[in-house]
Amino acid sequence: MSRRTLLSLLAGGVLVLFVLGIYAVMNPPRQGQAVNVASTGEARIGGPFTLVDTDGRTVDQSVLNGKWSVIFFGFTYCPDYCPATLQTMARVEQELGPLADNLQTVFISIDPERDTPQALKAYLASDAFPDRVVGLTGSPEQVAATARAYGAVYERVGEGDDYTMNHSLVAYLMDPQGRFVLPLGHGLGPERTAQVIRDAMERA
Repeated sequence: MSRRTLLSLLAGGVLVLFVLGIYAVMNPPRQGQAVNVASTGEARIGGPFTLVDTDGRTVDQSVLNGKWSVIFFGFTYCPDYCPATLQTMARVEQELGPLADNLQTVFISIDPERDTPQALKAYLASDAFPDRVVGLTGSPEQVAATARAYGAVYERVGEGDDYTMNHSLVAYLMDPQGRFVLPLGHGLGPERTAQVIRDAMERA
């Protein structure tokens, strides 16, 4: 199977998750109705991983325990989606008020060549980004394995120092046990994203 074909198949899987996410947003469960996206076996998202945090410490999936997490894959040289998503999550924290204490944004770099722990830490220190943000990077092999676990797709484009990274635009809402709840499609906006997360918290 060619690399292009494999990327196309993976992108198709991400699109299915995006559609599921939009359906969940537009058709939220009634009060008392369970959210079954993660338990049906149809969307196996997440699982064990080993990465490195912005202090250079090796971490695993236990970094998700105890808080709701919004995970997305990106890179610090990203010109639009990544900073826009981080800015959205900063607004989401404001929208959630006290509930934001139970939420963290997890930014996983798909560009470990440039995104060292130190570079990632400096990038995420921006006042425009969430207060509760966890930056993770690692070796190319560690990043690739984590991306596969979440169905994330990325590809290096270009040569030399001016290369960029194409990547999927889906974030993943995980519960405090590190279990997948639903995908958050790009473009929901901070108010709607906050409402979806609030609803998930209240149903748990």
